[in-house]
Amino acid sequence: MDFDLLCELTETSGVPGYEDRVRDLVRRELDGVVDSLRTDAMGNVVGTVEGSTDYEVAIAAHMDEIGFMVKHVTDEGFLEIDALGGWDPDVLRAQRVTVHTESEDLTGVIGSIPTHVRSDDDEEYSVEDVTIDLGLPAEEVEQRVSVGDLVSTDQTTVRMGDQITGKALDDRVCLLAMLAAAERVEDPEVTVHFCATVQEELGVRGAPAVGADLDPDLAVALDVTVANDIPAVDDEGKYVTRLGDGAAIKVKDSSVVTTPKVYRRMAALADERDIDHQMEVLPSGATDTSGFQNTRRARPVGAISIPTRYLHTTTETAHCDDVEAATDLLTAFLETEDGQHDYSL
Repeated sequence: MDFDLLCELTETSGVPGYEDRVRDLVRRELDGVVDSLRTDAMGNVVGTVEGSTDYEVAIAAHMDEIGFMVKHVTDEGFLEIDALGGWDPDVLRAQRVTVHTESEDLTGVIGSIPTHVRSDDDEEYSVEDVTIDLGLPAEEVEQRVSVGDLVSTDQTTVRMGDQITGKALDDRVCLLAMLAAAERVEDPEVTVHFCATVQEELGVRGAPAVGADLDPDLAVALDVTVANDIPAVDDEGKYVTRLGDGAAIKVKDSSVVTTPKVYRRMAALADERDIDHQMEVLPSGATDTSGFQNTRRARPVGAISIPTRYLHTTTETAHCDDVEAATDLLTAFLETEDGQHDYSL
């Protein structure tokens, strides 16, 4: 696993609809690896490796991370924000953030009421209650910040034992796996489109556009999934995946039921290649898989997930071995895809 590249991917900002900086990194990494490289009108990046047959496979991982947009500057110089993606407000208190204006990046903090003055009667905290303090006079904030400016959390990615933790592992860790697979796959029999998609966190918006433009015969999405192997979740009935047990092969989530013959081929291939893996049934949550399933026409779909603890926080955590297992499985799947596998129902 290229840890330096992962740090660069995760620590670079890219909230939904404004993935420019991450897009530049993806294009840099795919340049010279793929046969053609293009960006569509929404900002999706597609790097294509031409195969020897007419069969086409799309692989997708999304570039965007959850973040915010400035909606109002108060008379006192504080910023009020609108959420871009699904935030748990409990994790937002006292976070350091970066406000991305048209001309500069500004450091700010999300305020938190000290326990010394907090009342037991304080109402439940929500995203609407969040204000950002830039440490500047109100007049200067008014001059330097505009409604529509973007906000991302300020966090570094670090190793923690056998794991990695930081912001935006959802879904930059899967971008890393996709980029690694693109480098490993040589002379595939089928044409492979490596797609870095946009606006997944706003309801899977980029993938359907790619699916319509490419119209692939098969699509596989890469995303993180819930690893709830933590003390706070002691109900085995809520189990999804466990860190360190390998790549997760998705059977279903709340947006998609993957094609049975696709996920079964993935599982059989993982057994054959001794790739650690686990099966994933996710009660709620959506990925780019659903964006491809019935866009333009029905097609077989599958998904490979990387188990991740503390999703949609600034301390998302994944196991290095699971990242490598997901990369190995994706690579093996593409190397053995000849367009002749029967995925029919």
